[in-house]
Amino acid sequence: MARFIRFRQAERTAYGRLEGDTVHVLRGGLFDGREESGETLPLSDLTLLAPCQPTKVLCVGFNYRDHAEEFNTPIPEQPNIFMKPLTALTGPETPVYFPKALANQVDYEAELVAVIGKRARHVSEEDALDYVLGYTIGNDVTARDLQDPTKQWTVCKGFDTFAPIGPWIETDIDPKSGLDISCWVNGQRRQHSSTKHLIFDVPFLVSYLSQAMTLEPGDIIFTGTPSGIGPVNPGDGMEIRIQGIGSLFNPVKAE
Repeated sequence: MARFIRFRQAERTAYGRLEGDTVHVLRGGLFDGREESGETLPLSDLTLLAPCQPTKVLCVGFNYRDHAEEFNTPIPEQPNIFMKPLTALTGPETPVYFPKALANQVDYEAELVAVIGKRARHVSEEDALDYVLGYTIGNDVTARDLQDPTKQWTVCKGFDTFAPIGPWIETDIDPKSGLDISCWVNGQRRQHSSTKHLIFDVPFLVSYLSQAMTLEPGDIIFTGTPSGIGPVNPGDGMEIRIQGIGSLFNPVKAE
C-alpha cells in the first residue's frame, strides 16, 4: 500500500509518499515516473494540500439507493453526472465558505473519490481499475436551496471551496469490499454507510465516463453520497471518514 500527499513547505509545493509520519519527497510529479528524490521530511513540518491537481472534477448524483429514496428520486438507470469547477477544489483543514449573499442552506455530502492515474479513453469495465491510481475522501458541499428550485447543479455545487478533498491518496483499497463511510458534524455522526452500496461502482464509472471524455492523470470522480445529508453553518466543523483512508476535516466559515 502507498499513500501519496501533495504539500506546501515555505515557498515550495511538491508531492511525496507518506510512510508513518515521514514524507519521502518525489522528484517530480505524481504521474510522471514517481521517482523519489531521497529527501525526507517530517509530516508535522508540512501543510497538506488537495492531493492532486485535476483537469476535471467529475461527480455522480444519487449513486446510493438510500440517498435517491431520501429525495424521492427514482433509482437511476444511468449515472447522473455533473462537474464542479476547479475553483471549488480545496484541501484538508481549509475553510469551506458559506456564501450568504446567495445561499441560505449549505449541506455536507460524504463521498469516496477515485483518482485517475493515467490517460483513459474508451476503457473497458474490465480494465478500468488499471487507470485508477487510488482513492481519497471528498465532501460534495452543496447550496441546497439553490438546487431544489432550479434542478440545475452547476451553481449550487460550484461555489469556491465546495469540493474539499484529501488528506491523501490511498492506492491499495477496494471499495467493492465495503469501506465504512461517514460524516460527522461537530463530533456527531450524521451519515453512515458502506461503499458496497454504490449503485454504479468505480470500474463502471471510469469506463462510462471514458466513453464520453478523455480522463487525464489527476482527474477525480466523486462517486456519490449516502443518505443523511443535512445543513451546516459558520462555526461548524465537518469531518468525513472513510475506512482505509482516514478523515478529511474542514471548518465552515462565513464568506
